[in-house]
Amino acid sequence: MVTCTVIHPNTGIGFELAAQLLAKGNYHVLLACRSPDKGYAALQRLQSRDLPGTVCFTHLDVTDDASIHAAASQVEKDYGRLDVLVNNAAIGRAQEDDLRKKMRECFDTNATGPAILGYAFEELLRKSDYPLKRIVNVSSGAGSIGRMFDPNRKAVTHYGRTIHYQASKAALSMVTAQQALDFAPHGVKVLCWNPGFTVSELGPFNKVEHGAKPTEEAVRPLVEIIEGGRDGEAGVFLSEDGKSYPW
Repeated sequence: MVTCTVIHPNTGIGFELAAQLLAKGNYHVLLACRSPDKGYAALQRLQSRDLPGTVCFTHLDVTDDASIHAAASQVEKDYGRLDVLVNNAAIGRAQEDDLRKKMRECFDTNATGPAILGYAFEELLRKSDYPLKRIVNVSSGAGSIGRMFDPNRKAVTHYGRTIHYQASKAALSMVTAQQALDFAPHGVKVLCWNPGFTVSELGPFNKVEHGAKPTEEAVRPLVEIIEGGRDGEAGVFLSEDGKSYPW
């Protein structure tokens, strides 16, 4: 069985990814969630589908270093290694009104957390003998600096000024690039992927009526990336529909 940890699996892309991996039958999925109530609710929903893979819950808060290291220790104790880590935790609308606090809040979840996660789980990934071992960071096209001045890009203006979100996702690209270099000597790939505008709880406009695509459709390319389908495109910001974005 391929042991895969999915961060923030209780809704949207994370939940659908867990479901699609479990449907394949050769995955053991660890649902890593900050809220035990939401995590166990997701676990029960997945178990009720009677999918052939196996699934369990583990507590993990990407903004809490002690929680991250405790989760890594638990995975070490239970499995001795990790094959795949999918970092899907993200916030789009910070709760704070002050810009400095907004920046800090978004960076903590969207960039700093994934950086600490990667290094906390590095040794477990190195111990895996799975040939496709990897980290996949779920990002956003809003973090592409190269697209900012593209006159043909479709700017999402629903949320007003979102520099806190955009900057944090741009930072996630650098986290991905640096860890890709750090982990490559040990056979661990680190990739960054943009799902496109998808139904989720990221914000009030991530709904079908506003043009967001269903999670079932959005997640299929992510499964392909997890299973090595785009490994020939190393060093790029992977996007939906087989495309890529400039960093």
